[in-house]
Amino acid sequence: MSAASPTHSLLRAEEQDYLDSLIRKHEGQPGMLLAILEAVQERQPNHYLQPEVLEYLAARTGIPGSQIYSVATFYALFNLRPQGEHTVCICRGTACHTRGSRTLLERVKLQLGLQEGDDEGSADKVTATTADKKFTLRTVACFGQCALAPVVEVDHNILSHVNERALEREIDHLRENRDEAN
Repeated sequence: MSAASPTHSLLRAEEQDYLDSLIRKHEGQPGMLLAILEAVQERQPNHYLQPEVLEYLAARTGIPGSQIYSVATFYALFNLRPQGEHTVCICRGTACHTRGSRTLLERVKLQLGLQEGDDEGSADKVTATTADKKFTLRTVACFGQCALAPVVEVDHNILSHVNERALEREIDHLRENRDEAN
C-alpha cells in the first residue's frame, strides 16, 4: 500500500483509518473489492459510495479507479448516489414482467409522488429517490426468484406474488412507522 496522497484530504482521518483497516482485513482475498465496497456502503448513512472513497481505495490498493468504478456500477447492490431511508426494489425480469411488475412500478411511482424525470437510468433500469429522502425506488433485471413472480424487495426483505394493493399497504406501513417515530 502506498501512502495516502493529499488529494484525499476530503476524507476525515477516521474514515481513512477505517478504509485502511478494511484493506488490511481483505487484502489478497478473492472478492476483496466487493467485500470492501459492501462494508463501506453499509456504514455510510445514505448507503452509497462516495467518489472520494472510491479514489482513496484506488490509491491505497493499486486497483485502477476505472476498475473500481466498473465494479460499483455493474452490481445493482451498489449505489453512487445517496439512497432513501427505505428502499423498494422491483424485479423487471421476464417472469415478473409478464405477471405485472410494470404495473407495480407505475403504481409505486404514483404513491411516492415520483414524476417522470425524477429517475436516473433508462426504461430498463430505474433509480429514483423521493424529495424528502425517505424512499428510493429501484428496479433490477432479475432477483432469480421467478417462481415467486412478481417479486419486490422492500428494505432487503423479499416479497413474493406481490399485487398492487399489498405493495401499497407495505409502503403505507413504512410511512406510518416513520411518522410514529418522529
